[in-house]
Amino acid sequence: MAPPRPRPLVFCGPSGSGKSTLVSRMTKEFPDKFGFSVSHTTRSPRLGEINGQHYHFIVKEEMEQAISEDKFIEYAIFSGNIYGTSKAAVQKIIDQGKICILDIDVQGVKKIKGSNLNAWYIFVEPPSLEELEKRLRARNTETEESLLQRLKVAEEEMIYGKTPGNFHIIITNDNLDHAYDKLKAFLVNFVLNDDFSK
Repeated sequence: MAPPRPRPLVFCGPSGSGKSTLVSRMTKEFPDKFGFSVSHTTRSPRLGEINGQHYHFIVKEEMEQAISEDKFIEYAIFSGNIYGTSKAAVQKIIDQGKICILDIDVQGVKKIKGSNLNAWYIFVEPPSLEELEKRLRARNTETEESLLQRLKVAEEEMIYGKTPGNFHIIITNDNLDHAYDKLKAFLVNFVLNDDFSK
């Protein structure tokens, strides 16, 4: 299978870094350029989450079966739940002629780097772990145990995110407008300017 064109756009960063907000703003500004690949998960939907829009919610046995059949580009386990990107979800966006957006964790990034996707990689980080903890507590969607686990994972992700060569750009989300301006400049200068024939 040849690498897809246009190149997918991978967003990575700790939960609470503001990736979803940046992606939402980007897709509103460029609705005909980008399409979001909806991930699968075995966790239960949170209040207000819609199946097929926020995630494809799936039972664990079904997802394990699909993984064993090589239907996923990447997957990761967090707090006992499986999260993953299916090949079909990515192909659906590519077939629309749009740039496929993937929002995945570091485990997923490592797997995609080993695939033929030839993606652009963007790391979104909070200004500090203290600020991240504040944001996660304000969400009020975590138990104390899962919040502490997220912070531990976030610390490891930020080390990987800052390692030279792992990402094309690192965006520190200390101010949403500034963070979006930096993202937009990268999109306009590189991603939207990409020569698809390369």
